[in-house]
Amino acid sequence: MKLQTRPRTNKISNVQIAFMATEALWNNKLRTSLTMLGVIIGISSVIAITSVGQGVQKSTEEQLKALGTNVLLVLSGASRSGGVSQGSGSATTLTWDDAKAIGKQAPAVKAISAYLQRQVQVVYGGQNSFTSILGTDLNYPDVKNIQPQEGRFFNEDELNAAEPVVVLGSKVRDELFGAGANVLSSDIRIQGNRYKVIGVMESKGSVGGTDQDDRVYIPLKNMSSRIVGRNSLAGIAISGFWLETAGEADLADAQFQVENIMRLRHNIYPPQPDDFRVVNQAEIVNTFSNVIGLFTVMIGAIAGISLVVGGIGIANIMLVSVVERTKEIGIRKAVGATNAAILIQFMAESILVSTVGGTAGIGLGVAIAFGASTAFKFPFVVSVWSIAAGFGLSFTVGLLAGVLPARNAARLDPIAALRND
Repeated sequence: MKLQTRPRTNKISNVQIAFMATEALWNNKLRTSLTMLGVIIGISSVIAITSVGQGVQKSTEEQLKALGTNVLLVLSGASRSGGVSQGSGSATTLTWDDAKAIGKQAPAVKAISAYLQRQVQVVYGGQNSFTSILGTDLNYPDVKNIQPQEGRFFNEDELNAAEPVVVLGSKVRDELFGAGANVLSSDIRIQGNRYKVIGVMESKGSVGGTDQDDRVYIPLKNMSSRIVGRNSLAGIAISGFWLETAGEADLADAQFQVENIMRLRHNIYPPQPDDFRVVNQAEIVNTFSNVIGLFTVMIGAIAGISLVVGGIGIANIMLVSVVERTKEIGIRKAVGATNAAILIQFMAESILVSTVGGTAGIGLGVAIAFGASTAFKFPFVVSVWSIAAGFGLSFTVGLLAGVLPARNAARLDPIAALRND
């Protein structure tokens, strides 16, 4: 009886290829680690920078939206000193009557709040703070979406009678009295005038470089008469006024109405320039978000350059590895290994280095992003697409970096390889 034998095959399974690639890399741990380093740095930089950028963007958007995206700000014109503009709000081109007229005549305006602002020194006992003081009206807390967390805001009688009452920002309270101190009914001095503390506003943090907690609030009439002095021939001069609409969709209508009413009141006709400026807060939110987004993409792209450097490092190391393992390649080909098997093994080694390095880079990048968000108090955001992109990039880098070395290894002549010293 004739026995049938199974034909020999030199085909190597994917598991064997992966095992041999892992063994080859493990036998050269230092070289492998240094090769991975470029990929780790590149991927971790991309993940961390993207995450930090998105966290800062989200934090800023939340702070701006907390102040209202259905709000317009109308500022008085800019005064000039020595030919240099002092900025919007520095001239006395707006009055409280302008604000009241807008509130009555502009249908798209839901509420309005006028304010007069100066930088002053406030004093309590031996403590003092140089801060921003806002003389404003009763609508300010609702229009600006900020309410007292202790005590109350001043009422209509106190506003009309120009009463010396003050509501402190939380930072000013902490500087004058100490964190969490009970300050209600205490007296502070503002430019030598005594004011009774009736409330402390909730904390809003810093928005656009302006600390919302580093300010104090007093009645607008008191501000005009006792702090600034009447500085307008007609009515009470103001720095500007805030307008609230029913929704963000009404902002364009409100802005159109405000501009036309103001031009009529101030007798401004083309081509005369406006003596006021309208600021759309929703546009500020969108513009800032776009800027942060572009900045994040730019920095991420720069960080991605290190991935290219990492890929070049992988290619160099693999080329060196081909030279060092020439005799090994010759032996394998002499016992029947095909060009494809040699090609696949060296490609597997390159992909394995970049994939493991990419995985470590993702972990390091997420850790850095979490540490930054914890230290600087902004939301921790890591998007799935950034992790997927990072892993995909590391795999692609390994694939491309391994093509030339693997091709060279596969093309080696087995006889010449065996003779190599």
